[in-house]
Amino acid sequence: MINFRSDYLVGAHPKILEQLLRHNDSLESGYGDDQYTHAARRKIKEAANAPASQVYFVSGGTQANLATVDALTRSHEAVISADIGHINTLESGAVERTGHKILTVPSTEAKITAEQIEHVIQSYKQSAGFMHHAKPGLVYLTHPTELGTLYTRDELQAISAVCQAHHLPLFIDGARLGYALNHLSDITLADLAQYADAFYIGGTKCGALFGEAIVLKNKQTAPDFIHYLKQHGALLAKSRALGVQFDWLFTDNHYATICMPAVDQAQRIQRAFQSVGIPLYIDSPTNQQFVCLTAEQKAYFDQVFISEYIGEGPNDTIITRFCTSWSTREEDVLALIDYIHQWPTT
Repeated sequence: MINFRSDYLVGAHPKILEQLLRHNDSLESGYGDDQYTHAARRKIKEAANAPASQVYFVSGGTQANLATVDALTRSHEAVISADIGHINTLESGAVERTGHKILTVPSTEAKITAEQIEHVIQSYKQSAGFMHHAKPGLVYLTHPTELGTLYTRDELQAISAVCQAHHLPLFIDGARLGYALNHLSDITLADLAQYADAFYIGGTKCGALFGEAIVLKNKQTAPDFIHYLKQHGALLAKSRALGVQFDWLFTDNHYATICMPAVDQAQRIQRAFQSVGIPLYIDSPTNQQFVCLTAEQKAYFDQVFISEYIGEGPNDTIITRFCTSWSTREEDVLALIDYIHQWPTT
């Protein structure tokens, strides 16, 4: 079977494993005070053109979301999120467990707008019983989104402006950020650093063995943030394991370049499905492709390929995700494309 189910099915990029082995015997301080973590911080700041930013490393995305949301909000404040936002659907209520309600907004192509955020804020302010409700305290976005779509720079600017006008921090989940930093997107790492108060750079799905890099705008964004990491079990003693990985990922632009082929592969897969009349559920410019398969088509592809069931689609179809990654083999992509092209004649 050829597996297109997810983008973190293999271990790590071989060069990262080489670096981990190469530096394995180096005696280093823990908790982020090793030479490799310091180097990774410096390189990320340079890449984001954000010298005042603060960079922290955690082992996974849920830790990044949980600790950052908790640090940027007070106990009575809530998080504005798309209805299918990762923190709302796929993290087992981690954010809610800290006491922060999630205020969901109906999304279009998994994105929310500045106007929707403004509406949530005004609804709270104009409520006669506002003191009985959780106060909007933070805006959470994913880029790429859960459906592989991307915010534009104009959309990000507009959302940032609303957040600034109401003194709400903007936090962007970048678990798959490596697949957004390409020619199909007009948002750069520097844009995220400029318009967001906090964002994180996903490593787990983008070449690292594990790990995410949280970037805070400056020291005032979340004072004592390291204590929040410790409280949430996210402060790794052997932080060198994270530092070594991100040091390599942000040397010579490896982070973006190793992810670029996956986007090209996904676009070729997308075009192949369209060429035989199999409709897309959504037009995704990243490494996740969502198609609407009939039961017969699903059974046909399941003979050879492993994909991800997403849900029921229009006209009794099944929404199915085919996901590429930095590690996807070209021969597997060609096999899928060939199999797609055989569909009309089977």
